[in-house]
Amino acid sequence: MLNILIINPPHISIGSRIPQEKLPPLGLLYIGGSIIDSGYRKVKLLNADYSNMSIQNIILEVQDIPPNIVLIGHSGSTSAHPTVIEISKYIKKILPKTTIIYGGIYPSYHAYEILRDNNSIDFIVKGEGEETIKQLIPAIEKNKYSHLKGIAYTSEGQVIITPDAPTIKNLDDYRVGWELIDIADYSYWGDKRAVVIQFSRGCPHKCSYCGQKDFWESWRHRDPQLFAKELARLNREEGVEVFNFADENPSTNKRVWKQFLEAIIAENIDISLVASTRTDDIVRDEDILYLYKKAGFERFLLGIENYNENTLNKIKKGTTVEIDRKAIELLRKHNILSMATYVFGFEEESIKDYWYGLRKIISYDPDQIQMLYATPHRWTNYFQEVKHRKIIQPNLKKWDYKHQIMSIEKVSPLALFLSVKIMELILQLRPKALKRYLFHPDKKIRTAIHWYYKMGRRVWFHEVYNFFFDDNKLKKGTPLNEFWNHFKKSKKGQI
Repeated sequence: MLNILIINPPHISIGSRIPQEKLPPLGLLYIGGSIIDSGYRKVKLLNADYSNMSIQNIILEVQDIPPNIVLIGHSGSTSAHPTVIEISKYIKKILPKTTIIYGGIYPSYHAYEILRDNNSIDFIVKGEGEETIKQLIPAIEKNKYSHLKGIAYTSEGQVIITPDAPTIKNLDDYRVGWELIDIADYSYWGDKRAVVIQFSRGCPHKCSYCGQKDFWESWRHRDPQLFAKELARLNREEGVEVFNFADENPSTNKRVWKQFLEAIIAENIDISLVASTRTDDIVRDEDILYLYKKAGFERFLLGIENYNENTLNKIKKGTTVEIDRKAIELLRKHNILSMATYVFGFEEESIKDYWYGLRKIISYDPDQIQMLYATPHRWTNYFQEVKHRKIIQPNLKKWDYKHQIMSIEKVSPLALFLSVKIMELILQLRPKALKRYLFHPDKKIRTAIHWYYKMGRRVWFHEVYNFFFDDNKLKKGTPLNEFWNHFKKSKKGQI
């Protein structure tokens, strides 16, 4: 009987390391559930990201099993890639007969060069993996896998990349392997027992900087009633209080979204729901926002990204400043927190642009803010738009949206960093924000605000330390198209 080990590698990103509250790796749990349901019983998850395990300790764990097959991947696909390669090389060194399978967004699009440059990786699963892995493992046992779709491997020194696997049509055909973890180990939102869940996959919108539409190909959703029952079971049987949606845009279809809201309300459970969505969906749903609140939603991260109409049009965001502002107003009216994002580096900006953006975001008056940096992933249309820009952060481990990647001609890295840090202080310490922190009438929301400030304070100081002592950047930089000059661009890595 095969011993199968799934590894969630340690991730150095600030989001993973600082809050000291961990959420389970949903993608790997889906893969695990699919493998178990295929008849394989000796399946184990090693969540090395949970305690930031050293490479040495990971290898010791692997040796103790030892596995016939190792599956490895991380939701922070690009920034975790160097660590994945390091782990795989050590495993191959001590267990050369172990088959290593690598999956995720980054390997899906970089399959050719990964296999070309690393003989420690045996297979790459491209795109959605639940059905592909069910077919791949028995095919490996029989040494007959060339007919499979959605994989890449090396044969006689040549990289073989097969056609894409079909998109999964019915998400309810695959389940999360919750038995692979102790749910009591995971928390969020202030030490509340928490998990990540997913109602839908994909996004119908075409924002240039995002590759969700191409990777998932189409927007699909779980059955609203079945999904609500799963959340209710996790609450009643496992004590889960907080559900963090992994969806890019769960509210895409108003009809089915309303069905979910009504279904979860009917379960009559006391839970906190946290999600991301678009501002135009919030405005569209003005008449049913009371259902959002009744269902348990406490916060939405709103992908506003920028506060300049021209920039929004350029990145094909599909919203307007009026819609973005109204969405925040509507959420506050229904006592739901709003987190607004601000992405720096979309264009060749100036300090004057940051001052304009600060005034704009203050006028929007969001409850929380998240400052990010534009990151030119090769699978996005944005990559083509900025291929002339210079890369000053060549370390992929820091391609996590929290580090500056591209230079800005009119603003030095120090000036940009200080602008971001000062803006964060102004936005979170302005009188309206502090008033909500101290006197918000809803106790649950007030507690959530306090938790966010606590986490934000720790992250803020860590980022300052990181910038001055651990964030080495190139002074001149390399044009993006030269940085990736040995790669060939193609859909999901097909060559």
